[in-house]
Amino acid sequence: MTHVTGRRGLDEQAVLLAAGLADLAVSTLGTALGTVRGLLRRSDAGALAADAEHDLTARGRLVLDRYTTVPPAHLEILARHALVRRAAGDD
Repeated sequence: MTHVTGRRGLDEQAVLLAAGLADLAVSTLGTALGTVRGLLRRSDAGALAADAEHDLTARGRLVLDRYTTVPPAHLEILARHALVRRAAGDD
């Protein structure tokens, strides 16, 4: 393929990138569907599904904890350190 400059070259590059991404998505989806079919044929599919549900629940809990937990305020941390120092000085 020859290198084309200008607007037409950019349009062609965008189309090629989109086609490449679509091909990648289709091949990945095909592989994933093949894997799912293989998993459904297993005799321990129920246990496997329960384990997957447990893992996904744990992952969800970690994500929510990571993004919803607000760290303590800076002054709160300083106040706690002061209390620890004051308690250590009283001993």
